[in-house]
Amino acid sequence: MVSVKSFISAGASTSQVLSDLSAKIEAAAIKPDLACIFYDADHDDQEIFRSLKLRFPEAAFLGGTSCGGAMSEAGLGGAGSIGVLLIEDHDGDYGVASVKLTGDVEDCAERALHAALDDAGCAGELPELIWIYQAPGQEEAVIAGLRRVVGDRCPIIGGSAADNAVAGKWRQLGPDGVIADGLVVGVLFSSGGIGFAFQGGYEPSGPSGVVTKVGYGAAGDSGIVTQSRGREIISIDGEPAAEVYNRWLGGRLSEKLGKSGSILTDTTMHPLGIDAGKIEDVTYFLVVHPNQVTDTGTLSTFADIEEGTRLYSMRGDKTRLVERAGKVATAAAAGIPGGLENLAGGLVVYCAGCKLAIDEQMDKVSKAITDSFEGMPFIGCFTFGEQGLVLDRNAHGNLMISAIAFGR
Repeated sequence: MVSVKSFISAGASTSQVLSDLSAKIEAAAIKPDLACIFYDADHDDQEIFRSLKLRFPEAAFLGGTSCGGAMSEAGLGGAGSIGVLLIEDHDGDYGVASVKLTGDVEDCAERALHAALDDAGCAGELPELIWIYQAPGQEEAVIAGLRRVVGDRCPIIGGSAADNAVAGKWRQLGPDGVIADGLVVGVLFSSGGIGFAFQGGYEPSGPSGVVTKVGYGAAGDSGIVTQSRGREIISIDGEPAAEVYNRWLGGRLSEKLGKSGSILTDTTMHPLGIDAGKIEDVTYFLVVHPNQVTDTGTLSTFADIEEGTRLYSMRGDKTRLVERAGKVATAAAAGIPGGLENLAGGLVVYCAGCKLAIDEQMDKVSKAITDSFEGMPFIGCFTFGEQGLVLDRNAHGNLMISAIAFGR
């Protein structure tokens, strides 16, 4: 039997918020096997870890900073909030490990996965689901390292830790405490089953083009290039990428061409898309968020792009981004044995870029998820990158929503 409880509280003082959470948790009388914690980056996460680890010394811990706090079935926590999801499942197995992402990132991820499996007492077994929380920037390499072990035989779901202003103040929380520039890997073997979903809330707007050159680094000290993918798009169809993209957006970026600077807020509703395949004749797009232009016309993104990829101009609106959250939660719940009627609770990853774009409507997002989960407990975090299973392949995207649902 799986029991899930969520708790959320907000305030400027970490001690005061933890005191409030402690009283709520005490009243719930739950002994968790897994604890997920997401919180505003302004909080003292060392204090958060010490407090919860003292209360639940046997639980597997994972989480980290989340843009502007967390949300739950109780609503949007808001600035200064801390959200906690506790999962009690004594018939299941849960393990967590953390690692700094230095040197060979793929190797780091592989080692962390093996350590998490050891922590769960399930070395050599295939998890039902792998949950990750990491520093932004090397998500594709992390997934590649995890795929060395499991391929795409199980979903890899999660997010990239965020702060409140894209200032690099994101941190991760694992079994040994707080780390920066790291990765936390959780392996879940639930006795009640797990459903999951990973989607974006955008549609193609018409124009498209092929990436003809990307910027990427050489491998090690040899100077030998070993890949043709990166996060700097130099040209599309042989033209400067920023100029092509600006043309697709009807001149929206004209004042920023020829300069170097952020275009995050200009492009949240107008990202790029990659055709990931079809589901029942409907094309599924992996969304990529452009974040900067350079004075040479290069376009930087929050995800790796491979030369030869066809990029599509995408469009979204606030209503679609609100409604999509509920649809993703519904899809996740439908994937557990017995469907929604057997739902114990859930965990939702919602892109921080979308959150900032529709901030005044974020209460509607938490309500949409609550309605889809029929009031069952959940915690939602706000991330600078999202990971999930796309048409039977694990991938990293931007401006997306992922959800997992725990069956009873």
